[in-house]
Amino acid sequence: MLEQWLKKTLKPLVQDIDMEGMYPDQILRGLGEHGCFSSQERSYLETVQQEVETVKVVSKFCMTTGFIAWCHLALLTYVRHTSNEALKQKFLHGLERGDILGGTGLSNPMKHFAGLEPLHLSAKPVGENYEVSGTLPSVSNLGPNHWFGAVARVEGEDRNIMIFVNCSSENIRLKEKKEYLGINGSATYAVRFLDQVIPAEHILAEDADAFVATIRPYFLVYQIPLGFGVMEAAIAAVKSANSKQNGCNEYLSEQPDTISVLLKEQEAALSNQFANEDELYWEALLPIRKASAEGPF
Repeated sequence: MLEQWLKKTLKPLVQDIDMEGMYPDQILRGLGEHGCFSSQERSYLETVQQEVETVKVVSKFCMTTGFIAWCHLALLTYVRHTSNEALKQKFLHGLERGDILGGTGLSNPMKHFAGLEPLHLSAKPVGENYEVSGTLPSVSNLGPNHWFGAVARVEGEDRNIMIFVNCSSENIRLKEKKEYLGINGSATYAVRFLDQVIPAEHILAEDADAFVATIRPYFLVYQIPLGFGVMEAAIAAVKSANSKQNGCNEYLSEQPDTISVLLKEQEAALSNQFANEDELYWEALLPIRKASAEGPF
């Protein structure tokens, strides 16, 4: 049913997404309406596994749309894991329904935690709130009243906080990054914080380092089906062209059946992570993530 809906609604938009930079937010909202992000009547891992499959199916039609689905699911992950119960109660249902959309904001923090760059945001405590300044170079899946997560270094303290930010806040400035190679239409912006006040009720974690370590496997696992979906689409495309030009494609070094075997092996490896554990582990997912990006080459 999902594939039929995407064939009808997403497939006609793909050229406009790639060539014109059209942002397909209506697809994300439709996925929410179809229950693709719902956690009701499922365990957490069952929910994640369903969402992984959703990203794969979407990516078969359009990887950019699969990518922004990943962005939204990353934000959902933050809200699902926060100990801020008031924030969770206020936003979780809307995010799962697709009524509220948003992005990740963790590109800079992930590089920071890997020792590659400093944090770009700083937070000054103001009572129970924080005043945040700095610039994030690239945050995807943003728009009016969209939300995103971010990490800021607390001034005068040896700790970082994770915050939940609305794009339409008074002291937030967005600058769109157009003609973004490979993910045109992903609603990617540079985000500038001009001493933006983040109230206590929008703090995802007072200890961002520990929080990111907890959510990192789920942040990663939603990336894997992007590659799976693109590989499956490539296999179908090659098979559909096999009889053309007097069968010259049979001389290609990589044949669709070979790629299919590799894809099934990778999917089985990922499925085992859900079957054998009560939670997902970053280290076990990394080889699968790497293989899904490399494909058969």
